[in-house]
Amino acid sequence: MSDELDFIVEVTKDSMIKAINHLENELTRIRAGKANPQMLEGVNVDYYGVPTVINQMANVSAMDARTLTIQPWEKNMLQPIERAIINANLGVTPQNDGNIIRLFMPPLTEERRKEFVKRAYAEGELTRVSIRNIRREAIEQIKKLQKDGMSEDITKDAEKQIQDITDLHISLVEKHLSSKEKEIMSV
Repeated sequence: MSDELDFIVEVTKDSMIKAINHLENELTRIRAGKANPQMLEGVNVDYYGVPTVINQMANVSAMDARTLTIQPWEKNMLQPIERAIINANLGVTPQNDGNIIRLFMPPLTEERRKEFVKRAYAEGELTRVSIRNIRREAIEQIKKLQKDGMSEDITKDAEKQIQDITDLHISLVEKHLSSKEKEIMSV
């Protein structure tokens, strides 16, 4: 294959890998019954006018399977962190004792678990759409090369290669979703 086709294939692979990494990141934020410091990764706090992630201004750790503790490096940041957690709508209420903030994870009901599974599958669908869009863009670039004079056999082989890469990444999405569903639904 030509250098242009190799480049298109490589860019497609990289983009799809980024989509899978994004899915993995989003799935770690969906609670599965255990307290996990990664749940707070998307929560930004107003730190002197700059939106800052909690773990960059405090120690976040799991005390036990159902409790997270947040110990800010500056005591005056307790209130802003507490407000940010409430505004993030994580389904937990922060308990502030003046030194640290504790987050007690309520036990998951069957209904709540099913909600989390739905959320995971929604994230999976967004990733699938993203992967399909990446495939579409790559195929369009290949067809443009064919119009510019590249052989039809070479472009068909490249399109098949793109489709194989797409199928592989879609199956990775399915694996991630099924393992997350097992994790969420296990009591």
